Amino acid sequence: MSENLASWLIRFRVWVVGVVFLATFAMSFSAVKIDVKTVFQDLLPSDHEYVKTHNEFKDTFGGSNLVTIMVEVEDGDIFQPEVLGVVNNLTRELQKVSAVNPFQIISLASKKLKEVKASTEGIETKPLMWPEIPETDAELQELREKVLRNSLVYGPYVSEDLTSTLITVDFIDRLLDYETAFEEINGLVNNVSVPGVKVRVVGDPILYGWVNHYLPETLNLVLLAGLILVLMLFVLNRTWRGTILPIISGAVSAIWALGISNLMGIHFDPLVIVIAMLITARAVSHSVQIITRFNEEVEQIEDGSEEAGAAAHSTLSELLRPGMLGIATDACCVAVVALSPIPLLQKLALLAVVWVGTVAISSVLLTPVLLSWVKHPRGYAHPINVSWLMHRVLDLCHWVVVSRMRYVMLIWTAIVFLGCGYYALNLKVGDANPGSPILWQDSAYNLDSAAINEKFQGADRMFIVVGGDEENLAKKPEVLKSLQEFQRFIEVQPEVGGTLSVSDILPAVNRTLREGNPRFEELGSTQDINGELLYMFEAGAEPGDMDRYVDTARANASVTLFFRDRQGETIRTTIARIKEFVAEQNLDGAEYKLAGGLIGVIAAVNEVILSGQLQSIALALLVLVVLCTLVYRSSMAGMFFMVPVVLSNTVTFSFMAYMGIGMNINTVPVAALGIGLGVDYALYICDRIKQELRTGADDLTAIERALHSSGKGVMITAFVLIVSVLLVYQSSLKFQAEMGLLVALWLTVSAFTALFVMPAMAYIFKPAFIYGDRQDAV
Repeated sequence: MSENLASWLIRFRVWVVGVVFLATFAMSFSAVKIDVKTVFQDLLPSDHEYVKTHNEFKDTFGGSNLVTIMVEVEDGDIFQPEVLGVVNNLTRELQKVSAVNPFQIISLASKKLKEVKASTEGIETKPLMWPEIPETDAELQELREKVLRNSLVYGPYVSEDLTSTLITVDFIDRLLDYETAFEEINGLVNNVSVPGVKVRVVGDPILYGWVNHYLPETLNLVLLAGLILVLMLFVLNRTWRGTILPIISGAVSAIWALGISNLMGIHFDPLVIVIAMLITARAVSHSVQIITRFNEEVEQIEDGSEEAGAAAHSTLSELLRPGMLGIATDACCVAVVALSPIPLLQKLALLAVVWVGTVAISSVLLTPVLLSWVKHPRGYAHPINVSWLMHRVLDLCHWVVVSRMRYVMLIWTAIVFLGCGYYALNLKVGDANPGSPILWQDSAYNLDSAAINEKFQGADRMFIVVGGDEENLAKKPEVLKSLQEFQRFIEVQPEVGGTLSVSDILPAVNRTLREGNPRFEELGSTQDINGELLYMFEAGAEPGDMDRYVDTARANASVTLFFRDRQGETIRTTIARIKEFVAEQNLDGAEYKLAGGLIGVIAAVNEVILSGQLQSIALALLVLVVLCTLVYRSSMAGMFFMVPVVLSNTVTFSFMAYMGIGMNINTVPVAALGIGLGVDYALYICDRIKQELRTGADDLTAIERALHSSGKGVMITAFVLIVSVLLVYQSSLKFQAEMGLLVALWLTVSAFTALFVMPAMAYIFKPAFIYGDRQDAV
């Protein structure tokens, strides 16, 4: 089949190239139209119980796109006209921000924060600081006293040292565009120019806005990496074909993939640029392998008139099997990610499969066809020759493999595998450090997040719903008492800075009605009394004032938890403790529902990843075994090629644990693609050993030829790609920098395994799928 396909492609090469480039030209129009954005709904596993709770109650109790703005002063406290003016202006201007829910803007300057007074003359409810800003010392002192005696304001919205205050704003999810919200809110914050006043802002719309903000920088780094790749290919390969054809392969593959994805309605998330680079690197790698083999075939052909065509034909027929198998393993391994219930991972898997699939056309088939037109295949483009250095390294590989050092190499590899495997058990699921893992710890966003968490209860929130289908269920004493007990139970956890529920409001109202007597700061003893207390609080309420606490039918109440960090361990501990508490509750007609808000949906994503990660790795390895078994018609081949995959993944996972990189929604696709990536180099070298043995070469000669041909291609591509990918480490996005580092490590381990470990194993164990059809050496 390989011979027939090679002959057909070379015979009709004009038509083949014409069709490919016409298709590429057509796809380019679609590729440039692909949307580059992050869609929050794609991050959520829609069938998870937490996400169902979040979607059901997000419009009532708050979504996951809450933005928190902190206004702080350097000297004195916030009770200064200039500072309160900043709070007032920001509160009013936020109403003009796109997709903002105007009923969910809460600050000292909004109508939402109120003071309730009661006396023999009646009950009075009015905003703390609306509509006018206090100007005189007496007015400022009065506002300070109002804040200090209001537990719903002092602490949650004004810091205990009185030097900071919060403004929170939520959005209508279906209308929200992260880039627009980021630009508009940042514009408001940057316009604050009051001396001694600093404004900090956090929230997912701001976080993903920073990702888009750094997109031009990321593209510049990718372009720089591409230029270095071109330069290094030119120096190492010494030919124009060795430089231009790999770039053509990568470009054609990218254009086809982006064009097809756009036609399928798949958008391009800025965070997956590293994956795009990785797949493009595979296209370059396959192309370099073909060019290296072509150069070798040219040297063995005496007829100069047809040497390019003959060499291209021979190259394609010989490398079709390992090339297509490598692409198939890459595609199938990353396709496993599509089994995840998270839409982002499903779309990303589809994009990656399409992208990897295009490499079969752009590299394995197109490159040898284009090589058949080379007029002077024996010439060089520059005099710099580093082949001697590569041959020295390959000679070292050969010496290690055929000498007794091969046993030392395998023992050392086994020790590294066991050690890294043990350390990889420390790999955390979810975020491994405080702040956002997408940005560096010293980024403006993470510094703002740390400052807010230091001053207040926490910038990130989760809500738990307690209730059922019965109206006024949230007024029952047993339900409200359970809420109080839950709040006391969960606040013991240090990472939970505080909680808020209707059970905090009603005792405060009861105390107010008793002229501030602290003896009456308790819940009502009956449902009717609690209903009256709730009515008193609502007497001067505006639309949306009660949304943080109860729904309109009073059938469901919420408890909002404030988190100081979003680390995976913090969230898992919290969820486990919540479930422990809920298991002991027996409420008539009411139940606890987990869990909404940003932390709630992160918990859902972490649980999906934790439950599916081992399954995905096992399934990807099974796919690898099956494909290798089918292609080489030997079950031993499947087991044999697991070695480089398992080793590269184990080393990388242990490195992730060492570096504090968690396994989250952004790293899972890279891990899955790494399973396919780990085997490509080994396939080329082992298949070349098989070919040499089949032609009658002895063991030592077969291994030497394989290392100095396919091994040379491995060295060139690995070195070039490692240097290029490491440039991404300069990115302002920590996630992309770390993923670039992981890809470089993966490439290093894969190349090392292919050059030293796999030939040594082949020489020692002589598997039948490599040695089975050998001829006797002559």
